[in-house]
Amino acid sequence: MNWNGIVSLFIACIELLLLINLLSFTEKNRFNITAIIIVALLFSYQFMEFMICMMGFDESLFVYLAFIIISYLPPIGVILVASLNKVKSKFLYFLFLPPLFFTIYYSIIIDEFIHKGCTVLYASYHYPLGDLYGAFYYLPIIVTIIWLVSTIKKTTVPKIKTISSVILFGYIFTSIPVIIAFVLMAYNNYTLLSKIESIMCKFAIVLALCLSFAAVYNSRKKNERNNT
Repeated sequence: MNWNGIVSLFIACIELLLLINLLSFTEKNRFNITAIIIVALLFSYQFMEFMICMMGFDESLFVYLAFIIISYLPPIGVILVASLNKVKSKFLYFLFLPPLFFTIYYSIIIDEFIHKGCTVLYASYHYPLGDLYGAFYYLPIIVTIIWLVSTIKKTTVPKIKTISSVILFGYIFTSIPVIIAFVLMAYNNYTLLSKIESIMCKFAIVLALCLSFAAVYNSRKKNERNNT
């Protein structure tokens, strides 16, 4: 029996439950809606990977769709922290230009997306402009982490400090595979590069849990919300 993709299915089920809980029991403010969108995208990617690895939908189109889903996660993370800090700026939406570019460009050369293989834990892919994609993908994540650290240091609101700390943990945990990949690259070992997005999204189950906690925590009684 083919067990490839079973971990993706398991994580997708957990994230779906988290998503249902968030939709049902959290206040629909700006921060919470952004958190819900991130969890929904994480679920969608895991479900796509399950379809690719276990169900055999490994054509270029499905690999392309999986990449497009995760391409919007980093800028939405910045929007999440902006909403936590009550920052409203139209310039934030320029962060979506790189994923929009890749969405359009990759749609033109969709046949160059290649599914290289699957294991129980991850999938590996080949896709064009990998280095450029990686640069635009990881930069907003770094910005998100730095902004969260700054928020924790500067805020005097206990709830915002707690939410920032929880989300920071989620992002740092999710970034562990990237840190390991860069360390290996320093020793000319590039084995993780073709599967890094897949492994990161597995680690991101912790981020989904952190976001779920933060959204529920941000949905307490009105006198406890501090206008977050």
